[in-house]
Amino acid sequence: MNNPLNFYTEIKTDLTKEASVLKKNSVSLSIFRFAVFLTTCFLIYLTFGRFPDVFIIAVLGSLLFGFLVTKHVDLKRKRAIIESKIAINETEIKVLKRDFFHLDAGKEFVNPSHFYSNDIDLFGVGSFFQYINRTVTLEGRKLLANTFTENKIDEIRDKQNSVKELSNKVKWRQHFSALASLVTVKNKPDFLVKWIQNYTSVFSKSLAITQVVFSIVSLVLIGLVSFGMISFSFLTAWFFIGLFLTGRFIKKTNNLYTETDKVRELFKQYHVLLNQIENEKFSTKVLKEKQEIINSENKKASVIFKEFSKILDAFDQRNNIIIAVVGNGLFLLEIRNAVKVEKWISNYKHTVEKWFQVVAYFDAQNSLANFKFNHSKFVFPDIVSKKAIVKAKNLGHPLLNSAKRVDNDFIIHKEEFFIVTGANMAGKSTFLRTVSLSIVMANCGLPVCAESFEYSPIKLITSMRTTDSLTEDESYFYSELKRLKFIVDQIENEDYFIILDEILKGTNSKDKAIGSKKFVEKLTKSKSTGIIATHDVSLCELENEFLNVKNYYFDAEIIEDELHFDYTLKNGICKNMNASFLLKKMKII
Repeated sequence: MNNPLNFYTEIKTDLTKEASVLKKNSVSLSIFRFAVFLTTCFLIYLTFGRFPDVFIIAVLGSLLFGFLVTKHVDLKRKRAIIESKIAINETEIKVLKRDFFHLDAGKEFVNPSHFYSNDIDLFGVGSFFQYINRTVTLEGRKLLANTFTENKIDEIRDKQNSVKELSNKVKWRQHFSALASLVTVKNKPDFLVKWIQNYTSVFSKSLAITQVVFSIVSLVLIGLVSFGMISFSFLTAWFFIGLFLTGRFIKKTNNLYTETDKVRELFKQYHVLLNQIENEKFSTKVLKEKQEIINSENKKASVIFKEFSKILDAFDQRNNIIIAVVGNGLFLLEIRNAVKVEKWISNYKHTVEKWFQVVAYFDAQNSLANFKFNHSKFVFPDIVSKKAIVKAKNLGHPLLNSAKRVDNDFIIHKEEFFIVTGANMAGKSTFLRTVSLSIVMANCGLPVCAESFEYSPIKLITSMRTTDSLTEDESYFYSELKRLKFIVDQIENEDYFIILDEILKGTNSKDKAIGSKKFVEKLTKSKSTGIIATHDVSLCELENEFLNVKNYYFDAEIIEDELHFDYTLKNGICKNMNASFLLKKMKII
């Protein structure tokens, strides 16, 4: 497993062979099933009118044909699972080759008012979310996005342990995802949970006893009619009484069926996922706690979900005209199913939300574990309580090609602020996003792109991509001021790692220099830590005024009339700016 690309390639090859075998078996089974059908029909024709021969042949032929149909359905499901796993491994192979722009980008999670998500390419095309997301359920996808944006710094070691354990369960994770992909649901679990929790029963509990008694009477009447002991008219009259009783509750059953039909497929999907979680052995604290949640009732959650799924399938048979008429007329099936649905809701409405949350948790964690497996050279942050907030060796951006990426050693202590200057395109913004994303990854329990990474947990807040707002009639400058005010308000109560890129861009140079200095002075008096990138070298004078302010820069050199970058963080102030050179080089001036 040292080389993920080789691993996925080998798995795909094995699965492709298995899929080929299953396809041949499926074709053979179809031919055999058709032969059984023809043979049964032919034998019935030959023995027609000869009892009990024709009856025995018809029954045995039907049983064998039904068995073969069941085997075909099972085989079809196995093929679907295998094909889904092949697609999973093909995706991983593509992503490892940096082909991931076709995956879900999570654009709806972009939030300009969030602490940092809009600034560090967390969501959108080419984002970290697009690169890492392998969730299959709607709630898992939402939870993964929330994991990246919740800005929590507690229990990081427990998070790391969960990711480590799941990263080694590659086949289990792939099987989980393959099963989840077989059923597409239209409604989200939160819709179902809200409906179940707010549902009020409309059927009397006594109806269950009435249905049982009515069915017993029907069976007795059928027996008496069969033996000629009573007239068929008695059974007919009883049949219409059954239809009348069913009709009395038709509006209530219709309403209940309409609601349950929206969530029926959801239970089919989730009971197999719960079963996968229940039957796996976990050793880490958090995973075991999550597993215990779905084992807290008198039955396993997967069994409870499966039972309800069968109840809903039986309820759906009301659309079969024969079952609907005969079943309701003689056995009040519709009333029976409605009462069973309400009983299930009453029994489990208090805990069903927790079960969905557990499935969402494992779905989201599988994406994190998959990232860990794909990046075996990345390291888990060593969580420490030292003065250094981050002490990293060869820190790089996880989305950049390792063959071209330039890594940097980086150490920043608590309450220090770095002023980073540099030429255009020299690497300032990339470095800011590298540090930002590393902090987010560390807080999520993920390994980071570094040779070593000591980390004293801290929350992140950034201002790098302020935009004007036409809808709110805001200028660029006012939007930026609101963002800076947001940062100031947040750091009053908690320590943050602050990352700013070219503050006060929306005003003139002199005003910008004065305002920027005063703002940085305010930040240095807080207990926060951070990096401020700027083209304004006058800010670098603050190093002489404050012990906790240090200057760093990214350089550019002009060699043989060509611009060269080394993307290396250096101590000091940038002396080489390249705007004029680029304007001339591109023949703009």
